[in-house]
Amino acid sequence: MDGRTEPAAQPLHALDLSLEDLTALLREMGEPAYRARQVYRWLYVSLAEGFEAMTDLPKALRARLAERLVLSRLTPLARARSANRQAEKVLFGLPDGETVEAVLMRYRHRLTACISSQVGCPVGCPFCATGQSGFSRNLTAGEMVEQVLFFERAARRGGTLRRASAAEPAHQLTNVVLMGMGEPLLNYEAVLAAIRRLADPRGFGFSPRRVTVSTVGVVPGILRLAEEDLPVRLAVSLHAADDDLRDRLVPMNRRYPLAALMEACRRYVEKTGRRVSFEYALMEGVNDGVEHAEQLVGLLSGLPCHVNLIPLNPTAECPYRGSARPQVLAFAQALRERGVPVSVRLRRGLDIEAGCGQLRRRLQGEVPQAGALL
Repeated sequence: MDGRTEPAAQPLHALDLSLEDLTALLREMGEPAYRARQVYRWLYVSLAEGFEAMTDLPKALRARLAERLVLSRLTPLARARSANRQAEKVLFGLPDGETVEAVLMRYRHRLTACISSQVGCPVGCPFCATGQSGFSRNLTAGEMVEQVLFFERAARRGGTLRRASAAEPAHQLTNVVLMGMGEPLLNYEAVLAAIRRLADPRGFGFSPRRVTVSTVGVVPGILRLAEEDLPVRLAVSLHAADDDLRDRLVPMNRRYPLAALMEACRRYVEKTGRRVSFEYALMEGVNDGVEHAEQLVGLLSGLPCHVNLIPLNPTAECPYRGSARPQVLAFAQALRERGVPVSVRLRRGLDIEAGCGQLRRRLQGEVPQAGALL
């Protein structure tokens, strides 16, 4: 013996564990498998925030679990609500000092959680606040799941539970979109694990058909997703219909140009039978002319799809401005006249910097302490 002591093992994040992982841990602790199912239901059905709430577990077991597991790795540091209450953004602190954002968006018949998959983003799109702040690390599956549970828990506190049918778990959230900080398909394994964890009918039971995975066009990830037995929706952040312009707006295009991207999208449609959504951020004088609309029509010809037009949410460092409303409507009309299904997305939360990464970027270097919510 050299007199040194081994450092104590760090507690695991409970939300990083599948039911099978949790069962193995409880067995290691000398407990029967049904205890794992009890804990799992407390986590994903009752949304327990502490082991003390798990009242059907022996007190001694709760104490032992608290030594091995933590139920949360996200600390709300700042919160901003739009004046019309249609959007709420939360900046979360992580144990390693990093921060990440998530947004809750309210629509007439929908309540959508927009969550992040990475701390920062390695893609570096010049109009995106997250891309301008660089990349730190991937989020774990549990850190993504926790963003969803945070908003579901808050929504349950604020309203009466709705239930689609007696056989389905009651959820306040209707949709989850991975459109926050990061490129989900560059954190593929953790993203898929998070979606499967949320969809697990033994726990949260959230339909994967109500989950949208957004990508700037990571072709290998799209092809892998097409092969998964997981009926999620695919959204591609397009923003330009020719390679020269898209190289400038979306640097990933230099690795996976439009021809390869569109071939992957067609493969996705063939394998899944689901249409692809294309996100197109309109920037004044850059990609919002009728000629750009015509290029887009040609690019999408024959592909079952839907285009979401989004006036750019501006950032202080961004060299581009969002297109004015008349130009947005003219672009949409040009697509409709040429047979392309299109929607114009409202810019929710403009007054709270709801574009991904904006609140985090503004508060970098001056992040408030936990509890000091905006």
